Amino acid sequence: MEVSDEMDLCNISWRTSSHSTNNGGQCVELGALPNAVVARDSKDPEGPKLVFDRRAFAEFLAQVKR
Repeated sequence: MEVSDEMDLCNISWRTSSHSTNNGGQCVELGALPNAVVARDSKDPEGPKLVFDRRAFAEFLAQVKR
């Protein structure tokens, strides 16, 4: 999914997995938009972000869990 001007990435509430507390800062943070999930590197919060539509993100999680 492409980031558009309509997406307000500045006001996202970011979450980090509780499993990432002991990994030396190597974390992926997730944020929710109405129709998408956004991922970023916690070490570079101003850096690039990946935006997934919710269906694609759910499919990704299902594959990871397998």
